[in-house]
Amino acid sequence: MPDFQRLRWHSAPLRKRGNGDVRLTGIIPALGFAQIISWGSLYYSIAVLASPMQHALGISQTLLFGAFTVGLLVSGAASPAVGRMVDERGGRRVLAAGSLLSALAFLILCLARNPAQFVLGWIVAGLAMAACLYDPAFATLHQLSGDKYRRAVTALTLFGGFASTVFWPLTHWLEGAIGWRATLGAYAVLHLAVCLPIHWLFLPDAARRVAPDRRVDPPAEEKIAAPTACYYWIAAAFSIAMFIVAVLSAYLIEVLKGGGMSAGNAIVVASVVGPMQVAARIVEFGFARRVRATTVGTAAFALLASSMLILAMAGQSLVPALLFAALYGAANGVMTIVRGTAPAELFGHESLGQLLGRLARPAFIAKAMAPVAFAAVLARGLTVAQGVIGLAILAALGLASFLIAVRIGRTKAGSGRAQ
Repeated sequence: MPDFQRLRWHSAPLRKRGNGDVRLTGIIPALGFAQIISWGSLYYSIAVLASPMQHALGISQTLLFGAFTVGLLVSGAASPAVGRMVDERGGRRVLAAGSLLSALAFLILCLARNPAQFVLGWIVAGLAMAACLYDPAFATLHQLSGDKYRRAVTALTLFGGFASTVFWPLTHWLEGAIGWRATLGAYAVLHLAVCLPIHWLFLPDAARRVAPDRRVDPPAEEKIAAPTACYYWIAAAFSIAMFIVAVLSAYLIEVLKGGGMSAGNAIVVASVVGPMQVAARIVEFGFARRVRATTVGTAAFALLASSMLILAMAGQSLVPALLFAALYGAANGVMTIVRGTAPAELFGHESLGQLLGRLARPAFIAKAMAPVAFAAVLARGLTVAQGVIGLAILAALGLASFLIAVRIGRTKAGSGRAQ
């Protein structure tokens, strides 16, 4: 397991405790626990609760998942502003506000009696996602961890990787025991009683400020105000990756069954993805000091493209399908880390919260539209196998886009040093 004792808090203006550095030993596990709850309730619970909610409200499946899609779109639209607030005010208040919005969203949803109220609940949930999921948490860790930022991000994602593992069975059990409305009410209480205190008590009151004798790097600000070609290429790469992940999150079992695999084997294959995500993050944690974040990103995109190619050829064979799941799980696990660390390496560390928020917008839009787009493609007559081939082509384009972004970023960094 990661050695959290080696992750120290290097923000000099905030050293107020005793005689030594304040460590991230307690902060990262606490934030990680909050991430499990936030991801598990806001993002994963709908997969379990969709059927009872649809039946109770008398709405179509299209409207139900359409409301969730609206929430993801709202999250993408709000992400840049949220990132800017983290940069300016620190993560404590933003993440705490996200917990309050989460509780409000679940209160609205558990009391919803008509489609309008249901959609409103997911709009508020979308704002909550923008304020308390990975991107604002990454930006907060950047302010607190100094040169240990990358290892801190990896450590945090080790916790977040258990969100679905914990909340799918928990949600299923709660729904059976107390019903979907009470389950959502319980999640509102979780955000108020657990996540809100974590965000308010474990994080410092102010962001790490740039020292008075240190001037903010103007090029970094200019890259955020007027995005460069590097920004557009890396945004395209992350959006493609998010699109593929969103499609497979919704359709993986059906894709495997569509290739001729039995339902039992399809579930076995799908169950490999989660553990491989965590395993890949542990490996990344061990190599973080020796390998560039962009090098890890290249490997992640290459693994994603390879896994899609194997999936396209697997058919009903179990061994190739398991290899796909292992490669895809590893790629997906590391990709989360790359989204938080590669931009810092390519663009610099100033205003990272705003930059991550800007990059999150197209990625969240792609994530929101992916299941609907894939369903529309299948509805127009394409087979599942042809759809997977399309995903493989997209994955190759994502790898190419990331490589172009890295080349542009390193070229500009080299020319800057030469000057």
